[in-house]
Amino acid sequence: MTRLFLLVAVLFCCTLATAQEDALTAEYKQAAIERLNQLMNDRYVFPDVAKATEAHLLEQWEAGHFDQFTEDESFAEALTVSVQSINKDKHMRIWANPVYEAPPNTPEHRIEEQLARMDRSRRGNYGFSSVQVLEGNVGYLDLRGFAGLENGKAHADAAMKLLGRTDAVIFDLRKNGGGSPRMVQYLCSFFFDEKVHLNSLYWRQGDETEEFWTLDEVGGNRMPDVPLFIITSDRTFSGAEEFSYNMQTRERATLVGETTGGGANPGGSVSINENLRVFIPVGRAINPVTKTNWEGVGVVPEVKVDQEAAYDKTLALAQEAAESYRAEKKERFTAMFMDLNAQFETYSEGKSDAAILQQLTACKEANLMGEGDINILGYEHLMQLEKPNVAEAIFRANTLLYPHSANVYDSYGEALMMNGKLEASAENFQRAVDLAIENEDGNLEVFKRNLANVKSKLEAKD
Repeated sequence: MTRLFLLVAVLFCCTLATAQEDALTAEYKQAAIERLNQLMNDRYVFPDVAKATEAHLLEQWEAGHFDQFTEDESFAEALTVSVQSINKDKHMRIWANPVYEAPPNTPEHRIEEQLARMDRSRRGNYGFSSVQVLEGNVGYLDLRGFAGLENGKAHADAAMKLLGRTDAVIFDLRKNGGGSPRMVQYLCSFFFDEKVHLNSLYWRQGDETEEFWTLDEVGGNRMPDVPLFIITSDRTFSGAEEFSYNMQTRERATLVGETTGGGANPGGSVSINENLRVFIPVGRAINPVTKTNWEGVGVVPEVKVDQEAAYDKTLALAQEAAESYRAEKKERFTAMFMDLNAQFETYSEGKSDAAILQQLTACKEANLMGEGDINILGYEHLMQLEKPNVAEAIFRANTLLYPHSANVYDSYGEALMMNGKLEASAENFQRAVDLAIENEDGNLEVFKRNLANVKSKLEAKD
């Protein structure tokens, strides 16, 4: 019994010693609080609030409030509660870094951190969780975050190209915690066809205000009149709230769901020490319409419903809007096509070309016809209707509307060849080949054969 008692006593003492070694010391916590106060005073967008928060933290420290917290996770949570009790800023939070195997401040540790970041990005797919076309030709995007534009643009373009021919679009932001304001700006730009001031960000550093306007170029079709719906929840936060607020204040979307989280102050994370980090807001949003933002109040949807029922409600609304959009689009297309067809019926070489280009430009801008649609129209007049001069005018217009497409030059070259204009045909086939090489087009060999064919005709002619 004596030996067993001694063994238990030794094990207990060793366990207690280990726990005491792992427990946070008073010096450690004091240094962390002092560093946190310094970072807030140096960076936080509201300096007077930073001072008030510092005073509160020091008062709690002196009162022994933080003595009860013995590990980084609970200490970080207590600090977050303390600072938010004063600044009411949901962005400002403290958290413990992940535990890595390698010792801190070593190359191995930095490699582990980088691999972990890469793994998170890969699994998160830069926020693009799901994109699909639902029944009724309704586009749906489940977006979980707004990644940096430098990394996420290709994913954004791929998603928006799939949605680009739908008759209504749903952005599901129920699980979106925010992210880059530049990705917000980029995705907003798909839904306007004019220059629109979306948001401004005031930055404490430099005492500057940065304006965010819709961009001139996007990687896909613009959808300025396609019905847009945004699903929100109380987890929709920060950049996701900005996207929602931008669209709501510009009356460009219908919001369905719950009032959002209420965080409008952008910033970034910075180290407190080896184990703790803090997110410090260094700016604040200023909406150009309301002259304020959603900080502390959230974005309130037009259609209020709990988040579990929000998807079904939004889909029903979107399908109804898509049906109306199709009917309106058909009416507009019919009127525009009748005007275009009138130009075809009364075609006069050298006189009708400008009018045909004008009509096709209007169809493109109205999102009624794209490059492929115009090409089909050209071949219809070339092959079925046997109107090669009209076809030539259509293909010529397509090269002006889509000057970076190899295929439109190839089609124009074919029409010119059939009309006996071999030299002009060769020039356009050559342009198709050059663009195909530049763009690594899979139809390069086809374009080369067409060029060789017209060259042989030219040689035979000579």
